[in-house]
Amino acid sequence: MKFLRKLFPTESRPSEPAGTALPVDSAPAPDNKDNGTMVKNVQIPESADGAEEHGSGEQEAAAAPSPEPSGDSATAEAVTPAADAEPAAESSEGETSPSAPGGTATRPLPELNEEAHAPDTVADTAPFMSDGSAANVVLATPEELPLPPAKATAPLPSTGELYSAFADNATRPLPETAFLDVTPLHHMVFGQVTDVGRIRSNNQDAMYSFFATGRGADGPPDFGLFVVADGMGGHQDGEKASALTTRTVTGRVLDSLYFPLVLGIGSVGDSPITEILAEAVQKANSEVMSHVPDGGTTCSVVATIGDRAYIAHVGDSRIYVFHHGILEKLTRDHSLVQRLIELDQITIDEAAEHPQKNVLYRALGQNESIEVDTMTKRLPSGGMLLLCSDGLWNQVTDAEITDIITRNHNPQEACQKLIMLANARGGIDNVTAILIHLPG
Repeated sequence: MKFLRKLFPTESRPSEPAGTALPVDSAPAPDNKDNGTMVKNVQIPESADGAEEHGSGEQEAAAAPSPEPSGDSATAEAVTPAADAEPAAESSEGETSPSAPGGTATRPLPELNEEAHAPDTVADTAPFMSDGSAANVVLATPEELPLPPAKATAPLPSTGELYSAFADNATRPLPETAFLDVTPLHHMVFGQVTDVGRIRSNNQDAMYSFFATGRGADGPPDFGLFVVADGMGGHQDGEKASALTTRTVTGRVLDSLYFPLVLGIGSVGDSPITEILAEAVQKANSEVMSHVPDGGTTCSVVATIGDRAYIAHVGDSRIYVFHHGILEKLTRDHSLVQRLIELDQITIDEAAEHPQKNVLYRALGQNESIEVDTMTKRLPSGGMLLLCSDGLWNQVTDAEITDIITRNHNPQEACQKLIMLANARGGIDNVTAILIHLPG
């Protein structure tokens, strides 16, 4: 009601003929069931001179003096009256509404936001006669309604705009202070490849890799175990001997070293780790002697705990460490030609062509007791470890190995290229490589 009174003052409102009033019970019900939208369904047709028509359209209201325009109604624009205009509704006092202040016609009202402009009650919008009966209600289109105050017609943001604004805020980068400075975790990564080569019919090499890591208040450090074995003997004896050796060494080291560390029933300093590795190799030698009497094998083992490497070695498989562009051999070949080199009887170049270059004087499966070489090495940060059988280092030089592992940062790809080069040089033997990238 406040809205109607502001636009249409109650002074000089002629009365509606009594014949046009309808009883409350017989008043036509509006089509719109939403009580808050009834104000949009009242039509106020206008004559050409600005005065409104009332009742049946035959009566004209006397022109009321134009009050001083105020607020947004002073800026209203003229609108063409509807062709099928119906009589206007009366006010709650039974008087008809005069023309807009100052005789200026109001322009069409766009559809309002119902939540922002809905009237308080139905009584505020439903017109009545002076005797309390309901007046005629004429339904009108939104285009024919008067213009509300300018602030009320300001467009509200659409659902898409609201969603876009929300999405923009949700995806906006957080300030740098919102992020925590977290130290990244670094672990070793490794690759491994074994291949039968181009000449042999079966692969007598065997390898095993195991790596475990974890983080906790009292958890053990990173642990790695890597084994390479190169079998010797008849058609299947060398294959069986190398496979049995890798299984035996791995099982003994895990039972005696790794699981006690994980379960908290031992520590690294309880017993020398190199002794545990040597005992595991001795156990593997006994197994080969018992189950593969005609076979033999080399065995090279590396156990890494934190930044330390513990090594046990028998035979002519090799373990290298690479750091700052230098490839260093950590193990000693237990071969006849290597012994002759140490005695200065032949040179390295002569050893490569020696007819007995594949003869070993120390290997698993030859004697009941075996001497195992052991050592401890502090691992260089960001360096590499390479374990390989003689099928690699006999065909690929140290300079070529250095070039490949330097150019290929992925250890698996580096291993594959090493084996491919060995096979390209003839592939006369089985070839195996495990390349470990150290953290740092």
